[in-house]
Amino acid sequence: MQADQNFEDLLREDRQFPPSDDFRSRANASDDAMYRAAAADMQAFWKGQAEELEWFRPFDNVLNWEPPRCQWFTGGKLNITHNCLDRHLNTWRRNKAAIIWEGENFEQRTLTYEQLHREVCKFANAMKELGVGKGDRVAIFMPMMVEAAVAMLACARIGAIHSVVFGGFSPESLADRINDSQCRMLITSDGGYRRGKVLSLKEDSDKAVESCPSIEHIVVVKRPQGDPFSCDMKPGRDVWYHEIMRNASADCPAEVMDSEDQLFILYTSGTTGKPKGIVHTTGGYSVVTNYTTKYVFDIHDEDIYWCTADIGWITGHSYIVYGPLQAGATVLMYEGAPNWPEQDRFWDIVERHRVNVFYTAPTAIRAFMQWGSDLPAKYDLSSLRLLGSVGEPINPEAWIWYHEHIGRENCPIVDTWWQTETGGIVITTLPGVDATRPGFAGKPLPGYSAAILDVHGNVIEPTADHAASGLLALTQPWPSMLRTIWGDDERYVSTYFDKWHDADGNPRRDLYFPGDGAKLTNDGMFMVLGRIDDVLNVSGHRIGTMEVESALVDHPAVAESAVVGKPHELKGQALVAFVTLMKGVEGTDELNKELRNHVGTKIGAIAKPEEIIFTADLPKTRSGKIMRRLLRDIAEGHAIGDTMTLADPAVVEMLKGKYESKEG
Repeated sequence: MQADQNFEDLLREDRQFPPSDDFRSRANASDDAMYRAAAADMQAFWKGQAEELEWFRPFDNVLNWEPPRCQWFTGGKLNITHNCLDRHLNTWRRNKAAIIWEGENFEQRTLTYEQLHREVCKFANAMKELGVGKGDRVAIFMPMMVEAAVAMLACARIGAIHSVVFGGFSPESLADRINDSQCRMLITSDGGYRRGKVLSLKEDSDKAVESCPSIEHIVVVKRPQGDPFSCDMKPGRDVWYHEIMRNASADCPAEVMDSEDQLFILYTSGTTGKPKGIVHTTGGYSVVTNYTTKYVFDIHDEDIYWCTADIGWITGHSYIVYGPLQAGATVLMYEGAPNWPEQDRFWDIVERHRVNVFYTAPTAIRAFMQWGSDLPAKYDLSSLRLLGSVGEPINPEAWIWYHEHIGRENCPIVDTWWQTETGGIVITTLPGVDATRPGFAGKPLPGYSAAILDVHGNVIEPTADHAASGLLALTQPWPSMLRTIWGDDERYVSTYFDKWHDADGNPRRDLYFPGDGAKLTNDGMFMVLGRIDDVLNVSGHRIGTMEVESALVDHPAVAESAVVGKPHELKGQALVAFVTLMKGVEGTDELNKELRNHVGTKIGAIAKPEEIIFTADLPKTRSGKIMRRLLRDIAEGHAIGDTMTLADPAVVEMLKGKYESKEG
């Protein structure tokens, strides 16, 4: 009830921020013509967007849709790297900066579009010399460095399917992802920096591939601007990037790819514990990332564009590499943390590089707020003209702070809702068209359709006084939608297209369920409320509670565990673990620390529980199912829900008292 009341309060505030006349006059989209065109003929709209790219062979049909199967731009042939690189070489962009890289220790490196094209072609040829070809899977486990983008583009150049793994994951998590897709090659680095500490990526890679028989070669990139970090090189398997690049040819024509050929796999957390290998294909993904970069971020040729995400997540794929390079942007890449060596590092970067478009996460914005508005106030941020938010819903207080202290009340804020599975932005505002509103993502972009449904699949309509509240559904296909889950097509169908059924009990395969709850106002604005399942959003990273529970139970002291989320001022959500111990084991502070570190080793530091509560028992139904809903009530400080189905209701009161005394 309190959440609903807060939402209605937001409606009454009705704070709206239309684009300035100056911004609108220069915007790539400045009126509602795109909305009208897409509403009149969705396929004709997407045809027009596809024709902004260069195709080796034109497509025959825009869409074949047999729910839940889609094929976009059938018959068309292209290569995404041709649109990222080659097509710019015949224009003045040939000598334009494509990527500006800054290391955590302030080193800098710039590659023009011509230089990036040469680097990608040389590495693509080097990969072919090592036996990698079209359809092979290649794992990439790297810090934020130029060669991470080069590796992705080189894979796409020759038709190899890349699987980028976030550099903060553990060796075991890396191994799981390599084995799931049977990668032939791993590309990593001798190391990198994060908050002054050396990242031992090669050492972690060596540990991972001990259990990965499919790996034939590890390519190791030496971090630029310094001597190599110490690492072991296994003869016959490990090769240095700079050595295989030395004599590689820079002539590598782009592989002709079918529109529906697989481009990459990216793993995201799932409720079953096993990460899902989301598969994206070439044509549709190319079209959407180009379209959304051009119109959502309003990219102009003179812009310096900075997305602060890591390349290991979908935001890095779509809005550091593929989208901006197709749009001909200059992309800024930063290796390190926002608070290294001081908490003003981001604003120092914006001022020195004259950044124009800045795209970051609410968890970072909340940290900036905590560090104080006096830090950005010291810097000249006047180059900024557009701000973006990604990864989780942004609360209105953070939105307003971002608007006032970073945008100086002069920059539209695009609050973007999308997922790994959607490939690109789905709900937001077109900054030259729509008024933005704190707490609201906005409308479905032209070419998309969304609705609020109840659990039975009925559309819930808003009224003048009350927003529609329910489950978010995407009600028509879009070009960059995932095509399957690698090796588990049944899971693809059951996860995304099995939520709603018709009167006869048949599944509504035409409705995509993203797993989020949302509200919709009568003027068409969506407020996305977040996950309704057991995948949590911690600092913009999706963490499966089942993965964390499995890691905890892997420790010999733990008998059973249940993990839930609770709101966190900085992270958005924090993990709370309720743990029962083996007989004779005491729940000491030392064990608490040991378990948190164990989770960090098994999964990665981002998955460490914020709190661990030791308990003699967990609330279970008579059939033995753990009632995580009740644990969530305890962690969030809510009134305890229905306990009628519990085998022992007293367990809940015991846990509630224990948790409150710990918090108090």
